[in-house]
Amino acid sequence: MLPAFAVQKSRIIGGANGWNDLATAEGVTTGIGRFGYECVQLETSSKAASDETDLYLTFEGNTAVDATGHYEVLSNHLSSTSDAIKGKRAALSRGDGEGISIKGNSHALFGRTGLTGSFSIEFWLAPSIAENGETIFSWRSSRNANHYSQYQTITAGFVHNHLEWNFSNIFTGYAESTVYLAGVSTIIPNEWARHTLSFDQETGILEYCVNGKTEAIKYITTTKHENGTVCDPVLGVVADIHLCSNYTGKIDNFRIERRPSVRDIENLYLSGNETYKIDGGRFTSHPILISQAATLDSVNALMNVPAQTDVRLYVRSGDNCWGWTDTYPAWKEVYSGEAISDVSGLYFQVAAELLPDGGGMTTPSITQLELQYTEQPLPAAPFTVVAESGDGCVTLNWSYSLDDTAGGYYVYYGNRPGEYLGRAAVEGMSPIRAGNVTSLTLNGLKNGTIYYFAVSSYSRIDGSINGPLSKEVYARPSAKRGI
Repeated sequence: MLPAFAVQKSRIIGGANGWNDLATAEGVTTGIGRFGYECVQLETSSKAASDETDLYLTFEGNTAVDATGHYEVLSNHLSSTSDAIKGKRAALSRGDGEGISIKGNSHALFGRTGLTGSFSIEFWLAPSIAENGETIFSWRSSRNANHYSQYQTITAGFVHNHLEWNFSNIFTGYAESTVYLAGVSTIIPNEWARHTLSFDQETGILEYCVNGKTEAIKYITTTKHENGTVCDPVLGVVADIHLCSNYTGKIDNFRIERRPSVRDIENLYLSGNETYKIDGGRFTSHPILISQAATLDSVNALMNVPAQTDVRLYVRSGDNCWGWTDTYPAWKEVYSGEAISDVSGLYFQVAAELLPDGGGMTTPSITQLELQYTEQPLPAAPFTVVAESGDGCVTLNWSYSLDDTAGGYYVYYGNRPGEYLGRAAVEGMSPIRAGNVTSLTLNGLKNGTIYYFAVSSYSRIDGSINGPLSKEVYARPSAKRGI
């Protein structure tokens, strides 16, 4: 049982202190939690760029940048907004006719002339009004066909509250020079929706989807059916892409892939309707230094855990954190508010896993973690210490500590007052762990040299807890046994 005068203390992570001191954070971000404090919650899902990604704009930074490096942003008149569907930031267009202009290099799909192969264009929209004539995507060029110049366009814009795609002179050998795909779902103002345009060169399927559901589909073949020869898309003179010209509203996560839209379940979780990553996220605190060794009693989490979501808490401890790895010391799972046993030391570290519901639509959040611990008392130093010189040695005698938590004693020595850096004694370098005794002789000292000594008590509860030093004494070894 701990002594009655052991000190109960606590340390707060998060809450009014904020979450700026986390050691690691994967798949999580900050939001608004309880009482208006900053909380940790799952990061919104955002599929990363792959080798097949041609263009990827997330709008996360202060400036729009293509994550693949295939495109250069020539001009950007969009504003940044925190009202995002993916990540922390999205882009806001105010309908000023400018939008954003992008130029592809020789590695980009729209940066070279010729066959495109399969491709898909995907983005999230939350329009303010979806007026007729508002344009989201525009690419305009020309190409030579049979010694004639043909005007080429690929556009996506609003017509009667629906998004409509227009391909003009893109598909070689197709019976119609212009291909239209119009959505059937009415665009709802200020509501996010995912728009995907996909072409598969193997089947000739050109498909437009909203939130993963097919809105329009055509076979771009010589027969306009699945049994015809695929009419390949060919791009002419290199031209820039223009996004959000004459559009009022928000856009997020714009991407072009060199493949048709992926429809299988595994990849649907990566780029589909889910809001949060299915595999969740995790964070760890920095190792927390306690002023003296302590025992962790509980971790109390101020959190919000909606139905089907989960938060898992872990702790570990030690007297030295320099050798710690991801797995050493081992983590121990604990539960908010429940008593913890066998976790003690000079350092504590806490970690948390946040898991969404099965559909990835809801996140748990943690506003604050309170670590409650018992700090072991420092044992009192011996009240009296006496030094007696001898031939090449000094004998120290001290009284037992009046503190019943003392389990033994350290002896400090050195050649200067208050500096106990001695190395000469046969018994070892300063400080020497004497054990639970009240006398110790230090041998191998130099006659005629003055030495200074002090004694401290260490705790019987935890030997790493070392109390204050006693009053300093001194002695000068002599062959004549004088002082």
